[in-house]
Amino acid sequence: MSTLEQFISIIESEFPDDRLTWQKSIPTFHPENSKEAAKLIKLANKHSQKLFITGFGNNVDPVDEPFVNMVVIRTDRLNELREIAPEDFYVTVGSGYPLRELNLHLHQHGLFMPHATLPYVGSVGGAVSVNLSGEVNGYELPIKKYFIKAEIVTPTGEIIKPGSVCFKSVSGYDIVKVFAPSWGLLGLLVTATFRVMPLTAAEEYHSLKMNAIDRAPFLSALDTANDDVDAVYSQKIKTRFDPANVLPIV
Repeated sequence: MSTLEQFISIIESEFPDDRLTWQKSIPTFHPENSKEAAKLIKLANKHSQKLFITGFGNNVDPVDEPFVNMVVIRTDRLNELREIAPEDFYVTVGSGYPLRELNLHLHQHGLFMPHATLPYVGSVGGAVSVNLSGEVNGYELPIKKYFIKAEIVTPTGEIIKPGSVCFKSVSGYDIVKVFAPSWGLLGLLVTATFRVMPLTAAEEYHSLKMNAIDRAPFLSALDTANDDVDAVYSQKIKTRFDPANVLPIV
């Protein structure tokens, strides 16, 4: 029995029957909460099993030879609309929630999120992971500008909740911003909280156009041969979050 087969046997014994499926012949785990995801990732660390995180699979889909010995974590069941706070102008959703559906619910509360109007057909988690960006009136508008808090399972299996819903929190670097973009290499985004706007402001963003999604700059920054200052910093973050390289660069 191969190492992967052994790990699949462990998954089948540790989790409910419907958590593991096979997508394009690749074993795929569907967590329904952060505890299940954390448990799987801890098991992966213990058994030196490589993992790959994906949402709807629109931007980075696990195919071909590099994924033969990997287990995919798919966020499709982390799809709840958790909270809309009209008085405090934020919304919290599961990472598997479709981004384009968000304004359907926000409008009922007189709220609006610019990026939910873009022709992006992926999940909220995917939008954060690629740092979905648009351009309006000549200015770039990345989704990380509105990304204020999250629940994340790290590559070591710890559950963390960086960020704040307050309009002004402590000074210093806001660690939640590290995850936009992260392309699923710094952990599993379970929930995301965004600052939203009054619906009356929607007209200001009528010209918002989506920018192309490009993974190359992020991968270049993680290339150890790249000694640019920002690249070295990115490599240190990756090593700190994922010391066992459970989420390898594919």
